[in-house]
Amino acid sequence: MSKAYPSNLTRGQYEFLSELIPEAKPGGRQRQVDMWSVLNAIFYILVEGVRWRALSGDFPPWQTVYTYFRNWRKDSTWLRIHDNLREWIRIEMERHPSPSEAIIDSQSVKSAAMVSQSVGFDGGKNIKGRKRFLSVDTLGLVLRVLVTAANVGERSGGQQVLKLVKHSNLEDITLDNNLGQWWL
Repeated sequence: MSKAYPSNLTRGQYEFLSELIPEAKPGGRQRQVDMWSVLNAIFYILVEGVRWRALSGDFPPWQTVYTYFRNWRKDSTWLRIHDNLREWIRIEMERHPSPSEAIIDSQSVKSAAMVSQSVGFDGGKNIKGRKRFLSVDTLGLVLRVLVTAANVGERSGGQQVLKLVKHSNLEDITLDNNLGQWWL
């Protein structure tokens, strides 16, 4: 990579995260792309808000970067990175790595036109759209986020987001009636 962007990881930051990046799969061609460049490309897209296809030519091809992003989302790599960073911050602040308390809140938001997946009507707030449930620890660090249809009640959504907080292996989690999608 020839150009430095504000969103780039330092070498030290990359070395900290590199242990959490999955190894190349056995068999087939050897990995030829630099994982530091892939992570920098993903963070560039996140910070700059550009489309995948508009990724700067200083990074690996957008298809390669997107494939890693998607695979890491599917295999919970991003979740492991998030949880490790949160634990590291808690230890740095002389707290136990695992929080003993969590705070939950929800927010109903209007959805874009022509969107039909996970959309509902929140009668209390008169909003047609989605509802975001956020759980944080007492330091304000995000534990988990759950997005559901807006008609999901606070009690039900709160229980579901707490299920996500409680179980670190999200493959074992089944959300009630498949009402939501989890992030982090």
